[in-house]
Amino acid sequence: MSGIAPTLGDSITTLSEALTLEIGPFEAVHRWISLPECDEFVGARRSKHTMVAYNDSIYVFGGDNGKSMLNDLIRSDVKEKSWGRAFATGTPPAPRYHHSAVVYNDSMFLFGGYTGDIHSNSNLTNKNDLFEYKFKTGQWSEWKFVGKMPVPRSAHGAAVYNDKLWIFAGYDGNARLNDMWTINLGFGEKVWDEVQQKGECPPTCCNFPVAVARESMFVFSGQSGAKMTNSLFQFSFRDKTWTRISTENILRGAPPPPARRYGHTMVAYDRHLYVFGGAADATLSNDLHCFDLDTQSWSVVQPDPESDAPSGRLFHAAAVVNDAMFIFGGTVDNNVRSRDMFRFQFTSYPKCTLHEDYGSLLTKEECQRYCDIRFLVGEDEEKILAHVPIVAARSSYLREKIRLAKIAMEKHVEKLFTDNNKVNDIHATDFLEVKLPGANCDAFRMVLDYIYTDSIDPSKYVNKAEPDQEKNTLLRIMDVYQLAEEFQMSRLEHLCVQFINTTICLNNIVEALKNADKLKLDFIKEQCLRFIVKDTNFNHIIRSAEFETLESRLIVQILFRKQMPPSKTANETMFDLSKNSLEYDMQNFLHNTGKQFCDVDLILEDHVIPSHKAILVARSGYFEARFRSCMPNETDKRVNIKIGEITPSKKSFDTLLRYIYYGDTKMPPEDSLYLFASASFFNFSNIRLQAICKQNLERNVTHETVIDVLEAADRIQAIDMKKYALELIVLNFKKVVKQPRLKMLDKALILDILDTLGDFMSKKELSDP
Repeated sequence: MSGIAPTLGDSITTLSEALTLEIGPFEAVHRWISLPECDEFVGARRSKHTMVAYNDSIYVFGGDNGKSMLNDLIRSDVKEKSWGRAFATGTPPAPRYHHSAVVYNDSMFLFGGYTGDIHSNSNLTNKNDLFEYKFKTGQWSEWKFVGKMPVPRSAHGAAVYNDKLWIFAGYDGNARLNDMWTINLGFGEKVWDEVQQKGECPPTCCNFPVAVARESMFVFSGQSGAKMTNSLFQFSFRDKTWTRISTENILRGAPPPPARRYGHTMVAYDRHLYVFGGAADATLSNDLHCFDLDTQSWSVVQPDPESDAPSGRLFHAAAVVNDAMFIFGGTVDNNVRSRDMFRFQFTSYPKCTLHEDYGSLLTKEECQRYCDIRFLVGEDEEKILAHVPIVAARSSYLREKIRLAKIAMEKHVEKLFTDNNKVNDIHATDFLEVKLPGANCDAFRMVLDYIYTDSIDPSKYVNKAEPDQEKNTLLRIMDVYQLAEEFQMSRLEHLCVQFINTTICLNNIVEALKNADKLKLDFIKEQCLRFIVKDTNFNHIIRSAEFETLESRLIVQILFRKQMPPSKTANETMFDLSKNSLEYDMQNFLHNTGKQFCDVDLILEDHVIPSHKAILVARSGYFEARFRSCMPNETDKRVNIKIGEITPSKKSFDTLLRYIYYGDTKMPPEDSLYLFASASFFNFSNIRLQAICKQNLERNVTHETVIDVLEAADRIQAIDMKKYALELIVLNFKKVVKQPRLKMLDKALILDILDTLGDFMSKKELSDP
C-alpha cells in the first residue's frame, strides 16, 4: 500500500481527479512489426555494425556485408519509416566492424573495432581511435590523445554515464580482456583513465552487450571461452564495483536465465533489461528475455499473437526510441547478412505488486492488528502470528487445521456463554491456535514467506557469524522441503528440489546425505546418492574427511549403488509452475475454498459479497484506512461500497475483486472505464490497474462495444470518455445504428448522439468546397 487512503468525505474529489483519460493512437504491447528494409542503393545488408538512437531517428554505422567492411552512415526515420544516407562531412572512420557507438548530448562517439581488407586478408588490425559525429552539422572529427590509452580492441562494450565514455573488455587480437577505461566527453581534460575495478568482475569476454540503468552498467554473457556463462553482472559507476546478480539463491517460480550466448543485444527500458537473439549454444536464437530490476528475476516475453517476429540472428544491433525497441541487420541462417528492421512495442505497465502487498502483512507492524491465527511451533511452542485467509488459501493441510481450530474455538465459546445468541461472538483479539510441534521455527517462517510472497530468500535466515553458511542454508531448505511435504504444497516441494540440486556440491554433499537420511526425505536422499556415485565426483568424495563421518550403513548403500550399472533416468515430468502459484491459489480461494473463512460483508446495493478482511487490507489503502478507523465488530461486519454518488455495477465490482485477490486484469471495456475511474479511490500501491484499463479501452472500444462504454461513461460522469464514445459512434454510425442495443439506450443519450452527429455534419459541410 502507498500513502493514506482517502476518507469517505474525499471520495468525490478523488474520483474526479482520476478522470484524466485521454484516448490516442495505440500500439499492441509486445507486438513485433516488420518495417521497410533498407534499400541496397541506400546501404548494404550487414552485421557487426552499431546502431544508436537520436531524437526520432536511428543511425547505423559500419559492419560487414559478408565480403568487405563498411564505413557508411545510414539513417532511418522511425516516424516516416524511411531510410536514407545520413548527411556527413569531414573524414569518417575507416571501414570496420565490432566497434562501439554511443550518444552523448548531440553527438555520436565511435570507438575502436576491427578494420582492414577482409576480402584479401590484409591490413587487418584492431583500433583504439575515437571519432565524434555531430548530428546537427553532420561533421566527423577524430579525437587525438597523448599519453596512456586503452589497448586496441574490438567486440567490446561501451556506455555513457556522468559525462564520460566507459569502455569495457573486448578482444585485442590475441586475448580477451576485462579491463575498463574512461574518458571525459564534456568539459575537462580529454585524457584516458584506467578504472580500478572492485568486486566480482566478469571473466575476460567479447561479443557481449551492455545496458545502462539505475547508475549501473549491466553485462550479460558473451564469449569467454571455457568460462562462458549466462550470468548477469552489474557495475556500479559510483563505487566502481562489480556484482554478479545471482538468481538461483532465491526459491521462486521464475524462469531460469537465458541460455549462455554471444552476439546478442541488450537494451534497458523502464525497470527492465531486454535480451534478444544471439548464438545460444550454437543455435541462432530469436527469443526475447526480460530481466526485472525490481524483482531481480528473468522472464520470457511472449509476443503478441499477431507479431511478425525477426528470425534467429546474431551480430545485429538494437536501439530504443520512445517506448519501442528497434532491431536491424545481423547474421541469419547460412551466414547471410540481413537488412531487415523490426520494431518491438514495450509495455509500460507499472509492476504487479500482488506479492509485495501480501508480503507487507508479514513485515509491516501496523498489519499485526489484522492477524487472527497463532501457530505454536516446535517443542517450545514458539508463537508465530499469521492471517487465516492467506494461509488457508495456500495449503489444504493448514486449511483443514484452521477449520478444526475454528470449530474448537466455537465449542470453547459455547462453554463460556450460555446465551445461544452469543455462540459465535468471538472477539477480534482472540486468535485461532494451531500447534505444529514437529516443525523447525526458522523453516516454518521461511514457509510463511513463501505462502505470502511465493518466494523464499534463504539469505535472510543466515547467521553471518556462523561458518559454513552455504551448508547451513542447504540443511534449512531440507527442513522447508519436509514441511512442504507435510503441508501438501507440491509447488514449494518442487522449488526446494530445484534449489537443492543447484546447491549440492562436493563440499556439502556428505552433510546433505546425512540430513536427508535423518529427515527421511527419500527423494532428496536419492538425488544425493546419484551425485556421489558420478565418476567425476566419486573419488574426491570417498577420500574426504567428511566421508569418514558417515554411518556404515550409508557407506554400504553408496558402495552398493556404485557397483550397480548406471541407470537410464527417464526425463522428469515437467512441473507446471503456474499451478499452485500465489495467483492460482488466491483465484481458487476467492471462487471456491475461501467461502468458509469470510469475515466481512461488502454491501453493493442489494448484493452482499462475503470477503476477507486481511486480503482487502493488504491490497487497498482505502480498506486498510476503513478498517483501522472503524473496525467492524461481529454485529456490524458490513462495509457499504459507494464512491461519492456512484455505486459500481455488480459485474464491474466482481472484476475489481479479481484484481484485488489475484491481480487479474481481464475485463470488458465498460468495466475498464469504471475501474480506471475508481482505482485511485481504492488507493492501490501503484497505477498499474489504471494503465491496463486505459490500454484495454484504447484497444477494445469498437463500434460493437461503444454503446456499453457510452452508458458506463455517462453513469460515472467520465466526460472525456463519453465524448470519445459519442465521436466513435458518429464515425461508425452506419454500423452502430444497426445494433439492437441502440434502441435500448436512454433517451438523453440518444439526444447526445444526435447532437454530436449534427455537429459533425455541420463541420463537414463547412470543410467541403
